[in-house]
Amino acid sequence: MLQFTNKIRVRYAETDKMGFVYYGNYATYFEVARVEFLRSMGLSYKSVEDSGIIMPVLEFGIKYFKPAYYDDELLIKTTIKEMPAMRLTFYHETFNQNDICLNKAHVTLAIVNSKTGKPCHAPNYFVDALKSNWHD
Repeated sequence: MLQFTNKIRVRYAETDKMGFVYYGNYATYFEVARVEFLRSMGLSYKSVEDSGIIMPVLEFGIKYFKPAYYDDELLIKTTIKEMPAMRLTFYHETFNQNDICLNKAHVTLAIVNSKTGKPCHAPNYFVDALKSNWHD
């Protein structure tokens, strides 16, 4: 298993008329978390794409418990529970500055050859980077 956490401060423009973080913004927050997670293991999203691999979203699911508000400092905890083959699933939990869990989500990405547009196996360098950081 792999885990990574990062912080995001809620900006005013990300809130709705009720003062809550607009629900659609969590997809962006989770993308930031995924990109930074990979970067922490020496895998930049850009370098992965430059090597001929793209990772479109196949599935996104979220369960909301509590709202976040303007200027809250959110902690996004991201976990990878299984090694990727042709898909990679990230599990996200969002906590506010009071350590209250606001939501839980999962995002599954397909691993696709950018030239053919067809699913493929995760490249060895990608899997090796994950394995070198793996914890049971």
